[in-house]
Amino acid sequence: MIETSLKKSHGQGRQCVITRRAGFSASHLYRLPELSEDENFSLFGLCAKTPGHGHNYELIVSLSGALNSDGMVLNLSDVKSAIRTEVTDQLDFAFLNEAWPEFDLSQPTGCLPTTEALVQVIWRRLAPYLPIVDLCLYEHPRLWANYSGDAMETSISIRTHFSAAHRLARAELTQHENETTYGKCARPNGHGHNYLLDVTVKGSVDPRTGMICDLATLQGLVEDLVVERFDHTFLNKDIAHFETCVPTAENIALHIADILTEPIMNIGVQLQKIRLQESPNNAAEVYVESPRKDFMLESLNHSASFSMKN
Repeated sequence: MIETSLKKSHGQGRQCVITRRAGFSASHLYRLPELSEDENFSLFGLCAKTPGHGHNYELIVSLSGALNSDGMVLNLSDVKSAIRTEVTDQLDFAFLNEAWPEFDLSQPTGCLPTTEALVQVIWRRLAPYLPIVDLCLYEHPRLWANYSGDAMETSISIRTHFSAAHRLARAELTQHENETTYGKCARPNGHGHNYLLDVTVKGSVDPRTGMICDLATLQGLVEDLVVERFDHTFLNKDIAHFETCVPTAENIALHIADILTEPIMNIGVQLQKIRLQESPNNAAEVYVESPRKDFMLESLNHSASFSMKN
């Protein structure tokens, strides 16, 4: 009886997800030997400029398992050791193109060390040692990739921002009724936010370029179709859709998803998620497809506290 009670008090056998953060600094170069100078710059832009450029990478490893008798999924010392030995010790202050054989472009199977390709290779190197359920690799606060072990498919996210004003009110309600529903947000002259917009797309990594899509094209679509249209507007008056639709964060995120779904599909990837943060305390997420079973993991990744704070 005592042993059973102790097991319950330590949560033994119950499932839990833990995350571990690690960092490394590395450089890389986007340049394929089979392409000409002009072709490389056309495809990769300034990323093709020798001798390359560097990033302070942040890696978030999510692990899942049943709690042991000590109340842990895994001993964190073992987790840290595996990540250090298999990843960070090998990549820190390295030139990624030459760090691992997966990126040896002299071989036909060699791939450029893009963020989306790198996160897959890290998965394959860690998987024999740790029960990984998700990896998130930040190249930059405005660019990161996620991988959950699904064959060749991975996701990449970009972050941008726009400033806009809105008023939360329904035309058929009185001012008092609107204030009852929306509080201060129903005040007649509206209010503004500096919105942070995260756009996540999903697709297969090209085995040679390491890319799931042309990043510059993706960024251009978001800039032209959303940021340029929404920035410095009064959403209720300047955006036709919100003349009859209350511009809550949820509705704005849904409308952005509707705007971007088809254009993003036309560049060869699928829009997976829109995340719109209107303040440090409020954000809305819209999944264009059914939320994955590891929905909670993505929230953990976005909440991770390191140098990527908003």
